[in-house]
Amino acid sequence: MFLLVASWALLVEAADDLPVVPLGLKKPPIPADNPMTPEKVELGKMLYFDPRVSKDGTISCATCHDPKHGWAENKPTSTGIFGQKGGRNAPTVINAAYATSQFWDGRAATLEEQAVGPVGNPIEMGSSMTETVERLSKIPEYQRRFKQVFGTGVTEEGFAKAIAAFERTVLSGNSPYDRFQAGDKKALTEAQQRGLKLFEKAGCANCHTPPLFSDYDFHNAGVDAHKPKPDEGRKSVTKKDEDMGAFRVPSLRDVAKTAPYFHDGSARTLEEAVALMAAGGKDNPHRSSDFDAVREAKLTAQDRKDLVEFLKALSGNYPIVEPPKLPK
Repeated sequence: MFLLVASWALLVEAADDLPVVPLGLKKPPIPADNPMTPEKVELGKMLYFDPRVSKDGTISCATCHDPKHGWAENKPTSTGIFGQKGGRNAPTVINAAYATSQFWDGRAATLEEQAVGPVGNPIEMGSSMTETVERLSKIPEYQRRFKQVFGTGVTEEGFAKAIAAFERTVLSGNSPYDRFQAGDKKALTEAQQRGLKLFEKAGCANCHTPPLFSDYDFHNAGVDAHKPKPDEGRKSVTKKDEDMGAFRVPSLRDVAKTAPYFHDGSARTLEEAVALMAAGGKDNPHRSSDFDAVREAKLTAQDRKDLVEFLKALSGNYPIVEPPKLPK
């Protein structure tokens, strides 16, 4: 079940209630220098859906992080300006407000920092913040809204803060798992309950730690270790050999809605993803020892089916937001 668009609009009316926190989650951290207001969230929503932030006017944040596809993308990797193919799968925005870093390699520390990253990426949006600010500054309604929210004209800082504020409203909880944990013992099927026990017993929860189902640390599962030039992952940020091929642990909330999986989108289905994880990843010189526990659990085919059913029980009430009318 999803929140209706109209409901989402009503829920953001009261600043004291921003963001609205569903069952199973706590209020996410809000930066002291970027408090939530309905006006800021609305501005952020416009910017999120506006393709004019990209160089050729074709790519918006929502292009690759689409509310209708679990705030992610149903393709292995993203397509940017001029049809260029990116190298990584677009992670979901759902519950990104809780993450201790952003992007698969953790190169951004905050949502604000993340918001400006794709703009300057030559494959994704191919612009620069200077160019994007200039384009948006020529639109009177954006000038008016930035003035209302920040007391200034269009700026890079305001751009980042507005989008981050909007993204902090994209929360998902109230899943069958959450209702089960709250006392509704009929919320999970028998298969899902078996899957939950396996999830804990086999060590899945060591990295996919409830309630967010991620520890937001970095691990190497060897997903693309067989390729001639595997993605360096976290090493591209830290320059440390031990971080080669390590990627941030994705949250498993709403994972049934965000196929394909892994940083390269190589697993088309939950079944494929669970099979790789049940095998303890793929052997390579940098494989994380964290995967030893699940490998040693020797999960059967039925075990894997039960795990898949449990993962489906993590589907919650994330907001489906329709594109707003954009300023002209």
